Amino acid sequence: MATKQERSKSASQDVEEGGDKSDSRVLLAVFVLLLVDLLAFTVILPLMPSLLDYYGQVDQGGLYGAIQEYVDWFAVTLGIPQTRRFNAVLFGGILGSLFSLLQFLSSPLIGALSDVYGRKPLMLLSAVGIACSYGVWTVSYTFGVFVLARVLGGISKGNVSLATAVVADLKSAKSKGHGMAVIGIAFSLGFLIGPSIGAWFSRMSDEGHFFSTPALFALALSLCNIMFIAFFLPETLPEGRRAKSIGNGLSEASFLVNPSSLFSFSAVKNLTKIELESLQSLGATYFVYLFLFSGLEYTLTFLTHNKFQYTSMQQGRMFLYMGLIMLVTQGGYSRRISPGTEKKIASRGMAILVPSFLLIGAAESTLLFYIGLGLFSFASATVVPCLTAMTSSYGGTDQKGTVMGILRSLGALARALGPVAASTVYWGLGALPCYAIGGLLLIIPVMMLAKVQTATDKTE
Repeated sequence: MATKQERSKSASQDVEEGGDKSDSRVLLAVFVLLLVDLLAFTVILPLMPSLLDYYGQVDQGGLYGAIQEYVDWFAVTLGIPQTRRFNAVLFGGILGSLFSLLQFLSSPLIGALSDVYGRKPLMLLSAVGIACSYGVWTVSYTFGVFVLARVLGGISKGNVSLATAVVADLKSAKSKGHGMAVIGIAFSLGFLIGPSIGAWFSRMSDEGHFFSTPALFALALSLCNIMFIAFFLPETLPEGRRAKSIGNGLSEASFLVNPSSLFSFSAVKNLTKIELESLQSLGATYFVYLFLFSGLEYTLTFLTHNKFQYTSMQQGRMFLYMGLIMLVTQGGYSRRISPGTEKKIASRGMAILVPSFLLIGAAESTLLFYIGLGLFSFASATVVPCLTAMTSSYGGTDQKGTVMGILRSLGALARALGPVAASTVYWGLGALPCYAIGGLLLIIPVMMLAKVQTATDKTE
C-alpha cells in the first residue's frame, strides 16, 4: 500500500506532467502563429527597392512626387550632387524607421492592455490590424496608399511582444526557456523562407502591379492566422491574475517609450551602484550596436538593386543565403557558447562585422559581395544572443521581466532610428562611404563592451 508521502509525490508528478502538456500546446500555438505572421511580414523584403522604383514612376503627381520635390530642394540647399537615383533608398529608410517607430510606441500599450483584458483578445486585435494593412497593400497603386498600409502594420505589430508575454505567463521555468527558443526558431524560419516566397509570387503578377500577388498571399496568411488564434491559442492569463485597472500598465508603457528612463534602467531596483552602471553601459552598447547594424542591414536590398541590378528573385536568394548561415550558426555555434564567454563572443562578432561591411560596400563582384555577406550573417547571429544573455544575468527573479523589457525597447528604438540615419548617409554620399563609415563606427560598441564589468571579469 502506498504511503501518504508517495501518494503526494505521485500527485505532484501528475500535476507537473499535465502542466508540461498544457505548456507544450501553448508553445506549439505560439510557434505556428509567429511563423505564419513572419512569413507574411518578410514577403515584402526583396520587393522594396522595386516597389519604390514603381512609385517613383507612377506617383509623380501624388505623395511620392511631392516628397521628391522637397528632397531635391534639400539636396540643392546642402550642395549635394544629383541624388535622384538614391531617392528610393532614402524613402525606404524613412518607411522602415516609421514602421519600427510605430511598433516601438504601440507595443508597450498593447502589452498593457493585454495585462487587463488577456493575451488572446489583444493578439486577435493585433492580427486583425495586420490583416487590414495587407489588405490595403493589395490595392496600393499609389505611394500614399502604400504608406497607409505600412502605418497600419506598424501600429498593429504588437504580436511579437505579446508572444513573449504568453511565454512569460507559463509557470514552468523550463517551458519559459523552451518558449524563448521557439520564438527564435520561428524568426529564423520566417526570415529564411518568407523573402523567397515573396520574390516567387512577384513573378506571378502582371508587370504593372507586380506586388499584387505577394500582397494577396500575405493577406491570406494573416487571415489564416486570425482563425488559428481564435480557435487554437489558449488564454494564458486567467482573470484572477490580470491587472485590475489599466493605470499601472499605462504608467509602465509610458516608461518604455521614454528614452531617458530606458537608458538609465530606472525601473530596475535592488542593484548595487556598480551593477546598475554595468547594466546601463550594456544597454547603451546594445543600442549603439543595433542602431548601426539595423541601418546598414536595411539598405542591403537597395545596394544590390543599385549596384548589381538584382531582381526580386535574386534578392530572395540573397535572403535565403543569409538565413541559412544564420540558422546553422544559431543551431550549432551559438548553442555551444559557454556561460561566461558571451562578452568575448559578442565582441568578436562585432569586430567581424567591421570588415564584412567594408567588403559589402566596396565589392564590385558578386563573389566578393557574398564573402562579405557570409561574414555579416555569421557575426550577426552571435551578437544579439550574447548581449541578451549578458543582460539577463542582472536583477532578481522578480526584476528579470523588467530588465528584458527595457532591453527590447532599447532595441526597438535603435531599429526605429537606424534605417533613416543610414539611408540618409547612403543618399547623400553613396554606398561605399555609407558602409565604410557604418562599419568603422562599429568599433565604438566593441570599445563600450570592453568597459562593461561582468561577473566573469570580477572573478578573473
